[in-house]
Amino acid sequence: MNLNAKLAILADAAKYDASCASSGGQRRNSVGAAGLGSNEGMGICHSYAPDGRCISLLKILLTNFCQYDCLYCVNRASSNVPRARFSVDEVVRLTLDFYRRNCIEGLFLSSGIIRSPDYTMEQVVEVARVLREDHDFRGYIHLKTIPDAAPELLQRAGRYADRLSINIELPTEQSLARLAPEKDGARIKRAMARLRVHIDDAKAAAREARDTPARSLPGAKPVRAAPQPFAAAGQSTQMIVGGDDTSDAGILQASAQLYGAYRLKRVYYSAFSPIPDASAALPLKPPPLVREHRLYQADWLMRHYGFEAREIAPQGDGMLSLEVDPKLAWALAHAERFPVDLNRAPRELLLRVPGLGVKAVDRMLLARRVRRLRADDLKRLHVPLAKVLPFVVLADHRPARAADPRQFAAAAKAPAQAALF
Repeated sequence: MNLNAKLAILADAAKYDASCASSGGQRRNSVGAAGLGSNEGMGICHSYAPDGRCISLLKILLTNFCQYDCLYCVNRASSNVPRARFSVDEVVRLTLDFYRRNCIEGLFLSSGIIRSPDYTMEQVVEVARVLREDHDFRGYIHLKTIPDAAPELLQRAGRYADRLSINIELPTEQSLARLAPEKDGARIKRAMARLRVHIDDAKAAAREARDTPARSLPGAKPVRAAPQPFAAAGQSTQMIVGGDDTSDAGILQASAQLYGAYRLKRVYYSAFSPIPDASAALPLKPPPLVREHRLYQADWLMRHYGFEAREIAPQGDGMLSLEVDPKLAWALAHAERFPVDLNRAPRELLLRVPGLGVKAVDRMLLARRVRRLRADDLKRLHVPLAKVLPFVVLADHRPARAADPRQFAAAAKAPAQAALF
């Protein structure tokens, strides 16, 4: 099989993995120095960092052969799909060729399990090692790690990769045991804990090196040896949504535990996609994509707005509203907390006002030190006035009555695919 045919199969097989963002990595480039590549700048849009940088990644599998038979996976052992496998040199060559053509700025590499977890992980790590050491590649590298692999291999992976990820797959261990019997939820979490320890150790070493004065021989310029980084962009994971009967409340609770226990950079949510010759244990239809979107919004509220998982999902069936976003749904369910006086309320309460983001709140806090906020000030901050004004009190505005949930449900537009022309 030629390289183009392999690329078509293994790039398509990697599309189900959503956890390929590139935020937080250690910035490197080859400007004015030896080496090749950069993990900065703009390129073909693939994933965006929080600071707005666009990082284009070559996203492929090393192979879609797999000895595991996870029922939800299109590349499971019993699946009848075309199979292919790259060699280490082929992945290295593709990465460098695509970079030289200015198509990518990094690599996202995952793999099915072949021979054994250790053998597969060794091949994945070897790709990163060759890029870093033999070709001095300074672009972004994200490796999907295998929790069953030896701890020494996971430690080696962190030396070369900017970010590591281990997929938790499903929200509960019961669902994982039912749909992916070869995988062990406890083992996955132990691997996450090991990565967390290595990341913390590397950060502690960097702080110690930064705070310790450099010493040198008389007459020589003091040069500090750079500490060995370990997955500077941290670790992430991915969770399938709609593959089992777990509610949104259960998913958010599982995410909160992962953030708290392992300080993950991100938990990604991937809507279940029906696959050919699927097991009867799987749903016949995918969940609505807006459910995945609502989970991302709820996740953002937990990470940046001070919400707890138990506050976001409603009581009862534990499912997020598909009509309105979780923040607006919370505000409508807690009408006694509103309206909020934007000139007096603390930051924690301002962050709970629908339509107000973190930057807008911080700017308002600065502005109200010297003047009372008015409606025109919100307009200058480009906040959605129709969404904000029913929930706030300003120097020149007070809502006539409590916000009516029906007005927001009616205004919510169903998502639609935009036309190309």
